[in-house]
Amino acid sequence: MSDVLIPRRDLDFLLGDWLCLDELLRTPKFAAHTREDVAAVLDLSERVAADLFLPAYKAADQIEPTLGADGVKVIPQIADAVSGYADLGLFAAGFDEALGGMALPSLVCTASLAQFMAANLSASAFVMLTTANARLIAAFGTPAQIDSFARPGIAGQATGTMCLSEPQAGSSLADIRTRAEPDGEDGLGRRFRLTGNKMWISGGDHDVTEDIVHLVLAKVPGADGQLVDGTSGISLFIVPKRLPSGERNDVSVAGLNHKMGYRGIPNCLLNLGERGGATGWLVGEVGQGLPIMFQMMNEARINVGLGAAAVAYRGYRHALRYAGERLQGRALDAPKGQPSAPVPIIEHADVKRMLLAQKVYAEGSLALIFYCARLVDQEGDADAAELLGLLTPVAKTWPSEWGLVANDLAIQVHGGYGYTRDFDVEQLYRDNRLNPIHEGTTGIQALDLLGRKTLKSNGRGYALLRERIDATILKADQIERLDGYGELLADAWDHIAVVVEGLRPLDAAASLENATPFLSAFGHAVLGWLWLDQAVVAANLGDDAFHRGKLWACRFFFETELPKVEFWLDFVDSHSDVASAAPADIF
Repeated sequence: MSDVLIPRRDLDFLLGDWLCLDELLRTPKFAAHTREDVAAVLDLSERVAADLFLPAYKAADQIEPTLGADGVKVIPQIADAVSGYADLGLFAAGFDEALGGMALPSLVCTASLAQFMAANLSASAFVMLTTANARLIAAFGTPAQIDSFARPGIAGQATGTMCLSEPQAGSSLADIRTRAEPDGEDGLGRRFRLTGNKMWISGGDHDVTEDIVHLVLAKVPGADGQLVDGTSGISLFIVPKRLPSGERNDVSVAGLNHKMGYRGIPNCLLNLGERGGATGWLVGEVGQGLPIMFQMMNEARINVGLGAAAVAYRGYRHALRYAGERLQGRALDAPKGQPSAPVPIIEHADVKRMLLAQKVYAEGSLALIFYCARLVDQEGDADAAELLGLLTPVAKTWPSEWGLVANDLAIQVHGGYGYTRDFDVEQLYRDNRLNPIHEGTTGIQALDLLGRKTLKSNGRGYALLRERIDATILKADQIERLDGYGELLADAWDHIAVVVEGLRPLDAAASLENATPFLSAFGHAVLGWLWLDQAVVAANLGDDAFHRGKLWACRFFFETELPKVEFWLDFVDSHSDVASAAPADIF
């Protein structure tokens, strides 16, 4: 197995020791599975990721997708990797048996996908998008739509996309202009003809699978033939690359976007309706496109966080191995006047600092995403759903931002070798740099957290989160090695509560102008809780190097990272307008 993927011991700790996988497997929904089943899936995932996905990693970066007369082509190794994944039935892992799936917990599927993302992020994007696409159709589509468009994705016979953004709209979906004109009805539902353009579509065209199922947001014109402004008129449509008859739909590639990283999956500008209109079938009701699409968008946000965590983790593993092998410099406490040999750079304090930072960012990111996956598995639990909604913008953003810092530090540990193409860490950094933008930028996630999830909410999510945090603090207070950490964490969350109350009387613009520093503080406070919670478990399991590593990481986070929360919150609480009031002409 590759030593740069995620070690099974880490997965076993997170899933089994910390997140109580055995309890999950005793619930009626997952009772058919055993720990042996889970181990088999994780073993298979590690092996296939190492054998099929990892070897294509550098080649996919060096040989980008190409656009020709017959469409977009990717390197054969990417197609082979995705095909091998499908042949093993892994696309179906998280789907119910009635849909041909294995009905595995989301927690297990997420741990499996993490290995593939660590091995090859862009190849894994085909998987991530396809499963989220099929899950949406399975949830909201008609039986005929499920059979025709979800089942092929679940089987890995077709891939899927999400087509939201447009060249003129970017993230402002209220401004999309793609039109959907009614075109009758057939066995697949209400049929429409779509015309318009979709930008930044990952997997928008390729030769990995013969068919691609696009989920397209578009607006149905009103009685006057005009499109309604805003989001209320947005509807969702299934627009396949190939129609049920086998002929090509009216979807064409106008161009490819050439990215700094993440190059193995093509990123396309799609034109719909160059020959009269692309055929699409309505999902749900007219005007309900955005609420329905949020299922896939939220799943994608969490999976973007997972990818960022996995890439950060792989960079950390590279840096850890290099630091143990690279001989450079002498010990500062070597006897004076006596010759001393060079030492591995892992012996130097500053290198240890960088490795500890990578450890808390990468392992902390994985813990956050796995915790969210555990909440997904509590289907029907209103509290779990509320908590998941609150944590989703953090799950997308914290790994994307701090995982990137981890990759930056991995380059630094490598020194001059780190920024050369001979070492993977420079590509890992480039790949991860896209994630703070994917599926809603950091600023957009900040507005979601502070606006919709905090100031406009009933506070239920916060109350649930604080209950869990207080329970962790209570347990930590009983452990001598964690003495004092609980008080620091409680102070951080009390400070958050004070700042939120101070923002409530302000108007919308003033209350949100420093949303991003608020997200930074909130995210770090969440990770402080998760590190303390893991440390409680580790402290009760043993005193070997692995478990001591968890406690040391917790200490590092509380000494070097948690203090940042106070700085960010003080700035938010100052209600500073230094950014919002800055005139455009000063720049």
